[in-house]
Amino acid sequence: MLRLLQLTLDLFSSEARPAPTQQPVSKPRRVRPPASKPTEPALNAADLWSQPGPVQALAVLPQAQADALSAATPNAPPHQLPAPSSTEPALSLAQALEPASYRHPQAKRQVMLSGVHVAYAFRRGKRRTIGFSVGAEGLAVSAPSWVPLREIDRAVEEKSDWILRKLQETRQRHQQLQATRIDWRDGAELPYLGQTVRLELDPGHRFGSGEELQREGDQRRLRLGLPHAASAEQIRDAAQAWLMRRARAFFEQRLNHFAPQLGVQWTRLSLSSAATRWGSASAEGAIRLHWRLIHFSPQVIDYVVVHELSHLRVMDHSPRFWQTVGTVVPDYRQLRQQLKEQPLAGW
Repeated sequence: MLRLLQLTLDLFSSEARPAPTQQPVSKPRRVRPPASKPTEPALNAADLWSQPGPVQALAVLPQAQADALSAATPNAPPHQLPAPSSTEPALSLAQALEPASYRHPQAKRQVMLSGVHVAYAFRRGKRRTIGFSVGAEGLAVSAPSWVPLREIDRAVEEKSDWILRKLQETRQRHQQLQATRIDWRDGAELPYLGQTVRLELDPGHRFGSGEELQREGDQRRLRLGLPHAASAEQIRDAAQAWLMRRARAFFEQRLNHFAPQLGVQWTRLSLSSAATRWGSASAEGAIRLHWRLIHFSPQVIDYVVVHELSHLRVMDHSPRFWQTVGTVVPDYRQLRQQLKEQPLAGW
């Protein structure tokens, strides 16, 4: 009886339970590997320059890698240089070649000014304020002994625009000097009182006797008593000795001309070779003038002479000082600008 009851229950349970659905069995598909693109061999720097046309891919390289490529291929044709990124402003050639640092040979401290690394000479002295000077060697900072270093750093930061501008001007002046450097040889040309003088080696002419400067129409020739086989140093030294003698004589004549007009009296003249000053004056009446002023026109030299003589009346650069200069040289502004901008021949 129990078996009959269990059989009946099993029958009803199998009818009520839905039959399981069978998933269609799909045939296995053959999976083909994706077509691989031909791998391009790695190119070195020399290969990149051999590709036709500009290498646009180099425009997105980091700056360090781009600099490495440029250094590795110094003789690359200009038309194959990397194109600048469209998101960055294009740089001029001068800006691209501009070094991002300035270093004084006696640098003791360093600072970043607008992304430019500046290493400067630093010293403490008996002064009341922090002083800045930019010369041919770079930036020099001097400060009183009691000023903390953080105050000096802050002062350098505040003066950053002026410092970077002066450093740039000094570099440009140095580049101009290099471009106009004199080739010391027979036939070389050098400026004298705003005009050009041609050097002529004359073994038969004893240096220091007779007329050394000769004129032929608009041309001037400076005869030097040197053999034709003279070295560049010998020619330069002989020309410098002649120029310094002429400079002293000309400066003394102009000092004597302008001193009475300013109501001052100078006591001593010294020729200077300073790197950053054309002249100076002391309260005792001593005048120092750079001997290479003899390269400039007489008008420019007169401005410098009057400038230093005016300091015997006003020992600063106040409006009263410039008014004193203007009473004798009314166009001193133009002459001062000419002195700053006119390139001086590299020695």
